[in-house]
Amino acid sequence: ADRLAKQQEWTWERRGRAMLANGNIGSEKVVLIKPLTYMNNSGEVVGELVRWYKVQPEDILVVYDELDLPVGRVRLNSNGRAGGHNGMSSVIHHLHTNQFPRLRVGVGRPSNNRMETIDYVLGVPAGDERIELTTGEDRALEAIPLIIKQGIPTTMNLINADPEAQKKAEEKRRLQLERREQERLRRQAEQREQENQPIEGPVPGRPVP
Repeated sequence: ADRLAKQQEWTWERRGRAMLANGNIGSEKVVLIKPLTYMNNSGEVVGELVRWYKVQPEDILVVYDELDLPVGRVRLNSNGRAGGHNGMSSVIHHLHTNQFPRLRVGVGRPSNNRMETIDYVLGVPAGDERIELTTGEDRALEAIPLIIKQGIPTTMNLINADPEAQKKAEEKRRLQLERREQERLRRQAEQREQENQPIEGPVPGRPVP
């Protein structure tokens, strides 16, 4: 939320138990919400603001961290269960439905089994983990404008792909385009060669010896 607000040059303001920033993405009005409650009670704020703005649950997007996704992976879904995430459980409870989009950003699980989950989630990652998490944040940041402009189904196809599989697919498309271009150039060259070949047989208007 902070990165999107900074990117869009929106200003945060406090309203009750939440920080809000708003503006437009394309032609759509967008409101960013950061609950100031404990995560387990974040649904209270979401429910209040959904009613205040008179929007439908399917018009919101909940973005949250996901322990059961590898670090840096993102998943967009149009609905679903809480999956053991207390914050999501609270949102579902206060909206009285689970039929709303959610964008999960993978943080993985602590490699040290003795580390408390809360300490891991709130801790500062380092090294490769920090790089991977930033990659996930980047993908989430790319997804939000796409969701607004192109809708959930299209964005799911783009965002949910495994990064390595996506790279391979992009490379495959690039090679296909290169082959098509090479084939086009080959045909052009053959056509020019045929056009420049000397005409065999008698030339009209010239006497045959």
